[in-house]
Amino acid sequence: MLNGKNIVLGVTSSIAAYKSAFLVRLLVKAGANVKVVMTPTSVEFITPLTLSVLSKNPVYSEFSSGKTGEWNNHVELGLWADLMLIAPASANTLAKMASGICDNLLLGTYLSARCPVYFAPAMDLDMYKHGSTTENIMKLKSRGNHLLSPAFGELASGLIGEGRMAEPEEIIEALQKSLQQQAPLNGKKALVTAGPTFEAIDPVRFIGNHSSGKMGFALADELARNGADVTLICGPNALQTKHRMIKRMDVMSAAEMHKACLLDFASSDITVMAAAVADYRPVHVADHKIKKEGGAGLSNIELEQTMDILADLGKRKTKGQILVGFALETDSELIHAKEKLVKKNLDFVVLNSLKDDGAGFGTDSNKITIIDKHNKTENFELKEKTEVARDVVTKIKSLLASTDTGVAI
Repeated sequence: MLNGKNIVLGVTSSIAAYKSAFLVRLLVKAGANVKVVMTPTSVEFITPLTLSVLSKNPVYSEFSSGKTGEWNNHVELGLWADLMLIAPASANTLAKMASGICDNLLLGTYLSARCPVYFAPAMDLDMYKHGSTTENIMKLKSRGNHLLSPAFGELASGLIGEGRMAEPEEIIEALQKSLQQQAPLNGKKALVTAGPTFEAIDPVRFIGNHSSGKMGFALADELARNGADVTLICGPNALQTKHRMIKRMDVMSAAEMHKACLLDFASSDITVMAAAVADYRPVHVADHKIKKEGGAGLSNIELEQTMDILADLGKRKTKGQILVGFALETDSELIHAKEKLVKKNLDFVVLNSLKDDGAGFGTDSNKITIIDKHNKTENFELKEKTEVARDVVTKIKSLLASTDTGVAI
């Protein structure tokens, strides 16, 4: 859930500031873009250079750069962030946040932020239990800020009790869970197919196609990034899944893909069939390598049609399920895509053409047209497949929103 997120990490004056280095490293490892904002006195606990190296970004602690006089724009920082995390959050900073005091860059960024704000207190036991701190935390929570509760344990003073900043791993896990709950597709189950299928001729040879699986993998990742619990069924490919919410199932043939789809389709809210399934398979599969001498075994291969998985799922689709198909065409593209949309009972079809440069099999980009069951057509420019996946998932979310509100589109 943190992959691709813009995160402002606020660091305040606390001995727990050393944990910020581990926190930055874990955020970056999770795929987040991190910018660190420090209070002026926090630099006595950890150097800006350390956090800059780990975050791969400049670290900010003053409203302007001392050498160049360049303004560090707290408003831009606040608007840039998808999420703001203040860890450690000292008693002093919590009090200022609750009171609206803005006497340093971190507080200015906090007051400018429109994104969710999380704070992880770090202070001694009596400071944390003090009535003013308790009131400040309650006030911050009442305004929608998210508390990452401190842990119980040995404190810097030697006392034992609450006040230890949560461990970086615990903070990452808490952020992941919180973002998951806020995600637009949270609670939805999605089924995605990707890649080719290989139909065996003998133990060595097969009938297949050039699909790389990149489009299907991008769709699975985007659905998971939006909170869906994704099952990815993929034919032979060399790709790796990235998101922890993706359950991968590897198959070889069209028959295996069909069987795997039936296991999850009935319970799926969203199904996106991006795989390039072979249309034909050999009637007889040799149990040994067919020799080319004489050629009879290879020149006369009897074929039969494979199961039309998409059509079968279209027949099984129930009210509330969204079914999306892909159409790769070389001629009469719109006509064939609209026919597929109707015949296979799809909610929308994603059309791409081998005539478009940069689109089709094996590329990192694609150019698509989306046609829905109300005959609404949307044309998109050539984009990276990750961006194409966002367009497709945006369409899915709009259909879900329409269904949830009872509004027809």
